[in-house]
Amino acid sequence: MLHWATRHRHGEIVGTAVVDRKTKHLLKRIRPGQIAVIHHRDLDEVAAMGLIEKRVRAVINGAESISGIYPTPGPGRLLAAHIPVLDNTGNVLEQLEDGMPLWIEGDCFGSWDSRGEKVTFGRGQRLTADLLDRKLEQAKSNMAFTLERFIENTLRYAEKEKQFVIRSFPVPPLKTEIRGRHVIIVVRGAGYKADLYALRSYIEEVKPVLIAVDGGADALLENGYRPDIIVGDMDSVSDWALLCGAEVVVHAYPDGRAPGLDRVKTLKINPHILPSVGTSEDVAMLLAYEKGADLIVALGTHTNMVDFLEKGRKGMASTLLVRMKIGTKLVDAKGVNQLYRSRMRWRELSLLGVASAFPVMALAAINPGARHLFRMLWLHLKMLVT
Repeated sequence: MLHWATRHRHGEIVGTAVVDRKTKHLLKRIRPGQIAVIHHRDLDEVAAMGLIEKRVRAVINGAESISGIYPTPGPGRLLAAHIPVLDNTGNVLEQLEDGMPLWIEGDCFGSWDSRGEKVTFGRGQRLTADLLDRKLEQAKSNMAFTLERFIENTLRYAEKEKQFVIRSFPVPPLKTEIRGRHVIIVVRGAGYKADLYALRSYIEEVKPVLIAVDGGADALLENGYRPDIIVGDMDSVSDWALLCGAEVVVHAYPDGRAPGLDRVKTLKINPHILPSVGTSEDVAMLLAYEKGADLIVALGTHTNMVDFLEKGRKGMASTLLVRMKIGTKLVDAKGVNQLYRSRMRWRELSLLGVASAFPVMALAAINPGARHLFRMLWLHLKMLVT
């Protein structure tokens, strides 16, 4: 009898299962060539990119990867990467377990019995370009209604939560000196890894305080930077990142409950506990602001309706309020990597920039007030040519 992994006809997909209700937890365990088994309605872009980076063989989703309520970009990313997706298979998590050999053929999936005979577990719907287009058209038709409800929820909760930003924010005593410095806040959001890479010259030159929100700490470490502070409920950051030496601030509910506290204490870390409404990235921004940051640069933050619906949130009240408060110091660098895709053209244009810099250099030599402008120009040029 042939091994299960070699028994397949043309068009049949085989691999071992990795099962988890939360895709972000599955991404910590899955290996290239395995089949991701999830239950993730409206698969978000960050999750999809994680599956692509892990080089999964296929995805079995118990829910709809795109429901048509809003235009989530995740399923399109998987199709573009040629990763097969079997959608809407029902309560598949109860049937499958880690390490189970699986096959996918057409709309069906299953395993093998002890005699090597195929056993069908269930049926789903293969995600195709045509299906995706129909769902995106449906989402487009629903956009006005979805947006109206999102705005209503945002304004209603903003009225309830406005004291969150009006009152003084109870920041914990940190060892990291923030006052008068630039701060970069790294959040696990769309394009955050590429944006972080695009700002490497700025980071090396300015040496900003690095604040990671949960899994953003892993992105910093992967790029060779150690976070100074990690803020969050600690559900997506790795043990490796938590043990890197950063100060840890556990974001708790307003009543003091902190689900992430036990995990941190298990690692023998003594964290700060910060009870607050809002998201962990809201808390990180207010922390930097209240500690006197000169400039706050945000990467991967959630800023629009789709971002928040992907997180299961029906409004963005706290984020709207926080940005109203700290806006004078906030630079949102989300998507900055898209400015530098055409390397050759930017290199050519940068020569003109270098030539135009000489008058600025002369001015800086005689006018101290112009030195800050020159420094920012120099950083900009470095980003263009690297």
